[in-house]
Amino acid sequence: MHGSPAFRRLCRLGFLSLILPSLLLEGQAATASTDTFPSSEKLQYAIEWRLVEAGRATITLDPVLSSTDPQWHSTVELASAGLVSKLFKVHDKYSASYEDHFCATSSLLDAIEGHRHRETQVTFDRTTNKAVYLERDLIKNTVVKRDQIDVPPCVNDVISALYRLRMMHLDVGQSTQLPVSDGKKSVSARVEAQEREEIKTKIGTYKTVRYEAFLFDGVLYKRRARLFVWLSDDPRRLPVQIRVRMQFTIGTITLQLDKEEHS
Repeated sequence: MHGSPAFRRLCRLGFLSLILPSLLLEGQAATASTDTFPSSEKLQYAIEWRLVEAGRATITLDPVLSSTDPQWHSTVELASAGLVSKLFKVHDKYSASYEDHFCATSSLLDAIEGHRHRETQVTFDRTTNKAVYLERDLIKNTVVKRDQIDVPPCVNDVISALYRLRMMHLDVGQSTQLPVSDGKKSVSARVEAQEREEIKTKIGTYKTVRYEAFLFDGVLYKRRARLFVWLSDDPRRLPVQIRVRMQFTIGTITLQLDKEEHS
């Protein structure tokens, strides 16, 4: 399986760009808490591809002390595991800073994928409404891409778009638009609240609402795929499960929450 063309193509697509990429209390998760979002948290996920362990992901959110507007700092660390790691090692580190209602101000991606090591920096200037994109090859010490685009006064990267969704109250059947940018493109992405579902994980069973975020198929990313997010149907709005469903020849990637820590 892991030497198949589908696996090699999946690796070339970039793990983080695929898995990167907010109801009244109706049910309580197995690990109950009175915390409401946003608050400091550390969420850990097991990553599965075609019923095989593919890696682990950790997402953290912490407040930043400020005398003005509320500010936040978030990190995402992604590492391949098992046979996948032996054939194609992945270790991606992503960090971003936000202010106000999770308006992005900067992001930095350090991506080690196979024999490639690249760094991507995006600066969101809220005074000029511009996003400056810089991607560098750290092995060749060269600039891969440099760009500047117009963005709204308050724009989200993919991670802060998830935080914004967690702060919203969408009933099943409702949808919203979120301004999202990766520094190369800025779009208004539609998000739909689709179904209430019960998700069983290693740490318990959660009552959730399933959302679909329309970021693929030429919206923010060219590749064909569907992105689903299951948020716990309680005040914490935990991302219990995240799934990227691609064409049959590549398959589906699923992240499922298996550990949570809250300050």
